Amino acid sequence: MPFGLERFREYLRKIWNCYEADFELLPLIMANPMGKGHVTVLLDQLLELGAEGIAAAAVRKASAKLEDIPGEFKAAIVVADDLMGGWTNRYDYEFALRFGKGRDSDRTRLVNATKLERPSWTKYLWATGVLWSSELPSAAAVREAILTAVYRVAIVHRVGLPLTLRDMLFQEGQVLAMAGCTTPALEEDDISYTREVLEPYLDSCDMRTCIECLFGDAAGRTLGFTPRGLSPQAGLALALHDALAGGVV
Repeated sequence: MPFGLERFREYLRKIWNCYEADFELLPLIMANPMGKGHVTVLLDQLLELGAEGIAAAAVRKASAKLEDIPGEFKAAIVVADDLMGGWTNRYDYEFALRFGKGRDSDRTRLVNATKLERPSWTKYLWATGVLWSSELPSAAAVREAILTAVYRVAIVHRVGLPLTLRDMLFQEGQVLAMAGCTTPALEEDDISYTREVLEPYLDSCDMRTCIECLFGDAAGRTLGFTPRGLSPQAGLALALHDALAGGVV
């Protein structure tokens, strides 16, 4: 559709239509309704790749391994426009996708949380895999995106929602390992250095510190945060390294 108000209205209608009981596509909130031509090209490439079929097959295979997880979830893959989307900071989005928002103001509820609860404003629980407009499409990227979303649901159910940086590192290490990810990765000396830098902050739960430690200096600079001498995705690389070394739950 051409740029304009009607395009935005159609975007809102696609997300939620109160006249159809089962018509709800809330994951599209992460999409850029005014995405430029590069998003259209990427969507066409994903359709040609058969991304939905790849994701569906991955979900079916993962579901067979997660019979201990109760309830039903809908699964989705969405393109987030971190390349030219004016309102999309990738690391703010990634933090919310991996850990949720509101950690500082909602500490009490999160401390003893053991499951994902459906918010009152949605009909379904969603496992949403995100593909980024700054990255080339591939079958591997589609599988990683949806599998990390699905296995994140499983880990949260099994051990509870993460509150501290220590919890977040454990969760994401488990998720990445279960999804078969081999990246992010660092050399052994950088792993040791990252472990040393993160040690004083493992009990931190504020979003700023956690983003700095998980995603590294380059990510932090996009949000005006403090550089800590960390490589890109240093904390996540450490998390995956330790999960692969120690096994998954």
